[in-house]
Amino acid sequence: MASQEQLSAIKRAKVLMVGAGGIGCELLKTLALSGFQDIHIIDMDTIEVSNLNRQFLFRQSHVGQSKAKVARDAVLRFRPNISITPYHANVESRFNVDFFKEFDVVLNGLDNLDARRHVNRLCLAAGIPLVESGTTGFLGQVTVHLKGKTECYECQPKPAPKTYPVCTITSTPSKFVHCIVWAKDLLFAKLFGDKNQENDLNVHSSDTANSSEHSEDVFECRKDEDIERYGRRIYDHVFGHNIEVALSNEETWKNRNKPRPIYSKDVLPEEQTKENGNEEKGCAADDVSAMVSLSLKNPQDIWSLVENSRVFLEALRLFFLKREKDIGNLTFDKDDQLAVEFVTAAANIRASSFGIPLHSLFEAKGIAGNIVHAVATTNAIIAGLIVIEAIKVLQKDNNNYRMTYCLEHPSRKLLLMPVEPYEPNRSCYVCSETPLSLEVNTQRCKLRDFVEKIIKAKLGMNFPLIMQGASILYEVGEDLEEDMVVIYAANLEKALSELPSPVTSGSVLTVEDLQQEFSCSINIKHREEFDEEKEPDGMLLSGWVEAPVDKDNNKPIGNDESTSNALPSMETLDGDKDDEIQETSEVVEAFAGKKRKLSEVSEVTAPDPSGPSSINQNKPEKLDIDDEDDELIISDDWESFTKKKKL
Repeated sequence: MASQEQLSAIKRAKVLMVGAGGIGCELLKTLALSGFQDIHIIDMDTIEVSNLNRQFLFRQSHVGQSKAKVARDAVLRFRPNISITPYHANVESRFNVDFFKEFDVVLNGLDNLDARRHVNRLCLAAGIPLVESGTTGFLGQVTVHLKGKTECYECQPKPAPKTYPVCTITSTPSKFVHCIVWAKDLLFAKLFGDKNQENDLNVHSSDTANSSEHSEDVFECRKDEDIERYGRRIYDHVFGHNIEVALSNEETWKNRNKPRPIYSKDVLPEEQTKENGNEEKGCAADDVSAMVSLSLKNPQDIWSLVENSRVFLEALRLFFLKREKDIGNLTFDKDDQLAVEFVTAAANIRASSFGIPLHSLFEAKGIAGNIVHAVATTNAIIAGLIVIEAIKVLQKDNNNYRMTYCLEHPSRKLLLMPVEPYEPNRSCYVCSETPLSLEVNTQRCKLRDFVEKIIKAKLGMNFPLIMQGASILYEVGEDLEEDMVVIYAANLEKALSELPSPVTSGSVLTVEDLQQEFSCSINIKHREEFDEEKEPDGMLLSGWVEAPVDKDNNKPIGNDESTSNALPSMETLDGDKDDEIQETSEVVEAFAGKKRKLSEVSEVTAPDPSGPSSINQNKPEKLDIDDEDDELIISDDWESFTKKKKL
């Protein structure tokens, strides 16, 4: 039962929720039932059919409508006397620091890194407490971020999405995920995306380079060539000819199993292709399906090589017959049934060639879309924990804030593991204003590359202003004069060293985002060459603490102090949009260490930037997992578990 003090704090509070999806629906319900009277919700998404299995404020009739608005209406049916204000908008574009200052606490239920970073910076600039959260499957976490008292969301580096060397994808795949990446990012993009993009599929062998069959772009449909023949030619090129070319490099296969070329005539006779599809069974143009055409009903069945070949050819045929106007502009979308069918079939055929086990469409879709299937109960648990921490924040109960992790398996007989928050990271370029360093070839790198790959992609700025001293090199804004827009656009195409105020080794750039009220300094260091595989951007940004590495496995441990080796790092726990994640298989093995609990902060004087860090170097003990005894402890006295233990 809430105390009178808690009830008073709840009723007075003005709360901002960001995200009205899986966590957001549960959070809004819990806030309303807990007595909160003034709630504001931001969400730019509309309701999809796939949301209905876990976002319980929505119904079939709501598909296509605003999540924020429908969630508001649903909750007002059982709490009609409270105020809920919905915003169907993007939190990264419409809302500024002054808007955030109106609230007592901000509660995040977001699903992507860019939006999380943006909200983190707005909260820091506004001085408003932020309660972060995320779930993936049975795992979840809630963390509290207060400016100057706890670490901010960006104090620890976020693990980069899992990437694979190009040579592995194009030449020597050994896992099914390699085949998926090949089918999705190379083959699908080549056939249905931008025809002008660079692609490694259209290879030529030395002895066939002069033949008309392979000297032209085989992905272009020839005059008077019917779609069935075109489909077979594509099939033979990528699964037959390209494999033979790869086999010609004998050195590659000395210590590897050789793939086998697959040609359509060996799998499907000509007459079988003509009977391949049944257009009468087809759906509307926006909902065409090769599975429907071929009477394949169960997405969890693993198709044979023959079935995969039929799906491949039929999906390609349907793209050209039913969706020809989209070709040239398509990108892979996990919610595009025909695209998923094509990628599944192509990946399975390639897997068959390389001796890799085949997968069902259901499994392939999960891999291609980075999907971990949602557990509604986890969302509900996390929503409850968010509200608990929000109440503590409203009461300014600083000593009892907790980062709480929801585990899949008991650790120390606990499924909910609370940990005391940590102090701000002195090396954080966001909340501690530590300068960054950038190694770059200032003579070759264009300002556009710097803006797109560093300022936007790495630093998460939406409306950047770039200055060197008093000179403005680039600026974005609706109120710019036309002549300045022209000048800044011209600057984008210039190398850094050729700008009106040349950027060379030793230059210091100041970068600001006026919307986020965030700025940082970047020290430039010229460097001639970069490793294309390891440093594909042709630049190297540094200045924050590197993600700790598990020396035994040579893997990054993660960005949050996880409490068990069943818990991924925070960035894999993404929130509410179909529970998409970048990589779930790499789990955290131990605490990162090198941080202090919040209770120790009061004993520390102002840091001296020039002096050595006084952060505790003692690595916290690794928590043991009790795999055999599933007896759980339920206690009213969490202090006995958390207060005196250095986690």
